[in-house]
Amino acid sequence: MDKKIGFIGSGNMAKAILGGLLSSGVAAQDSIVASALTEATIQTINKEFNIKTTRDNKVVANSSDYLFLAVKPDQYAGVIEEVKNHIKENAIVITIAAGVTLHSLGEQLGEGVKIVRTMPNTPSLVGEGMSALCPNDKVTEEEMAEVMELFTSFGQAEILDEYLMDAVPAVSGSSPAYAFMFIEALADGAVKQGIPRDTAYKMASQALLGAAKMVLETGSHPGALKDAVCSPGGATIEAVSTLEKTGFRASVISAMESCYKKSTNMID
Repeated sequence: MDKKIGFIGSGNMAKAILGGLLSSGVAAQDSIVASALTEATIQTINKEFNIKTTRDNKVVANSSDYLFLAVKPDQYAGVIEEVKNHIKENAIVITIAAGVTLHSLGEQLGEGVKIVRTMPNTPSLVGEGMSALCPNDKVTEEEMAEVMELFTSFGQAEILDEYLMDAVPAVSGSSPAYAFMFIEALADGAVKQGIPRDTAYKMASQALLGAAKMVLETGSHPGALKDAVCSPGGATIEAVSTLEKTGFRASVISAMESCYKKSTNMID
């Protein structure tokens, strides 16, 4: 891809996308520029990715065909006011913040600006991201195909109607955190039974990776795959029964509802 890609903000999510773009080869180091608020972050980005960096957001806006706004939701208004008159003609502005709507962005950026609202996640760093995307009506089908090429270079991506975007953080944006907690809990349980800590983390992580891959590649219902592991009167169904007694599924769903509610009020 011969387009210039810019990042305003260089936090964890920006770094995950940067790492995914570069490792996949869809973007070259000399085609990317990123800004950061502090010199310390600039130095970290330079060391990790060897790309052009600046503390001037306007420099990024001036040079980018794809402009990622990778700052916190409550910082959007200030950043947009700073750069809106410096965005290249026909550039596509890509947001990655929860709760920031296409309508509010359109009002701030001005009529005619091409915008794609997205919600990626941190596994993008290792090429296993899951992103949801929603363009405004100024983005053409061809342009959206190019944006999809960016996002599928570091994982999977789906185009959704905007009314569904606030539900995305709970199911894919934030859920890696839930998975990390589950891996940690599995490892703790293994350590309790005498398995060394490093081995426990490896075994738990690979088990979850394999389980997810089975769902994606077989097309089987997760419940059917679970049933296949649960032999009658066996140890697995005993464990599943205990998880149900302690509200495992209800706890996950409740956590997702909390995430959804927070996502819809991020800039209040």
